[in-house]
Amino acid sequence: MQLYHHPYSMDSQKVRLALEERGIDYTSFHVNPITGKNMDSSFFRMNPSGKLPVFKNGAHIIFNTIEIIQYMERIAVVSSGGDIPFSSREVVEWMQKIQDWNPKFFTLSHLPEKYRLYVSKFLRRVAIARMAESPDLAGAYHCKLKEAYETEDKLKSQDVLRANKEHLIRLLDQVEIQLNETTYLAGEEFSMADVMLTPVLARLVLLNLEDEYISTRPSIAEYWVLVQERPSYKKVIGKYFDGWRRYQTLIRTWCFVRVRSMLRRY
Repeated sequence: MQLYHHPYSMDSQKVRLALEERGIDYTSFHVNPITGKNMDSSFFRMNPSGKLPVFKNGAHIIFNTIEIIQYMERIAVVSSGGDIPFSSREVVEWMQKIQDWNPKFFTLSHLPEKYRLYVSKFLRRVAIARMAESPDLAGAYHCKLKEAYETEDKLKSQDVLRANKEHLIRLLDQVEIQLNETTYLAGEEFSMADVMLTPVLARLVLLNLEDEYISTRPSIAEYWVLVQERPSYKKVIGKYFDGWRRYQTLIRTWCFVRVRSMLRRY
């Protein structure tokens, strides 16, 4: 089994947390979306959307985050001889509710504009360069370029950003109410619902928004301390983004983009 992912990708974090929690072995392939590696022709032929993660088991390829996690659950249940139960309906409902919030506009709107525009321009040039190298994939690359321009347009819309923020606030408020009653999102045991939520909280911390969105909700604040102690969190997220590591991870990527832009090597 192969997983194409990257630490920057929130959906990748969700899938990797699930893999670690279920103890499933897999071969890891890092595909950095900020440096445009997700637009290499070999990856694009697997997933023309260029989105992460991609899970591959033989000829079976899955792109949807929840579908990947549920597929892995089936593997874990079979491997355990039925000792591990499937996620309950409540867990699946929480998974879908969390996945319905799109972090893309929220994340990009909280980045310094000059850096965001610089990377956006770099990625458009990467798409054009890959299109020239693989003309048979021109249609998919055109869709990627169109998506990039549409994203920039939507980031200029206060209505889009407001709706996205309000969606997040509603979600966190619902989570806070639930965590007033239970230790974890769907009961007293860590579940796949918590796997889905943990990267959302980690993203807020990475954007230095912990005080606004987490600390103001006592139950979520207590929960956040708890999930950070899990070995899966430390391996999937903490290794790259806790403390000084966040700067090392981000600076390395930023330097790569700057050098490639200066050399015009896309």
